Amino acid sequence: MTRRPGHRARGLGAVAVIVVLVMLASISAALVRLSQQSQTASAQATMGARANAAARAGLQWGLYQAFKGSWTACSGASQTISDGNGLRVTVSCDSRSFNEGETSPGTPRTLRVFTLDAVACNGSGSCPDAAAAVTPGYVERRRQVQAVD
Repeated sequence: MTRRPGHRARGLGAVAVIVVLVMLASISAALVRLSQQSQTASAQATMGARANAAARAGLQWGLYQAFKGSWTACSGASQTISDGNGLRVTVSCDSRSFNEGETSPGTPRTLRVFTLDAVACNGSGSCPDAAAAVTPGYVERRRQVQAVD
């Protein structure tokens, strides 16, 4: 291919620069979006760990209330506690009595089985919070324990 005298090739460099700029902008936008998703996932994981710890603490509190505190009857008792940092724990207790063996001939041995349920969440009311459960960022953890007196 020969070039005519006085005619210069133009335009190819400008097109290449535009293509490179569009590719760089696309990569930058993808990196920003990935960073935002990573931060959101990290925040959710941290809140989930906090909710798990709050549910365990709620169970420990409930066990104390059932064995030595104000819930000695423990039949349908429930209380919601706030940690002051956006988490709430609803602890509920139920107990049933069973005869198991005999303490002496003819005298049944009665055991009480406590079932404690602790639900921790970052909702606005008691946990579980059905209204907040459909919103993004809602975290809920449940722990349950059975203890014999």
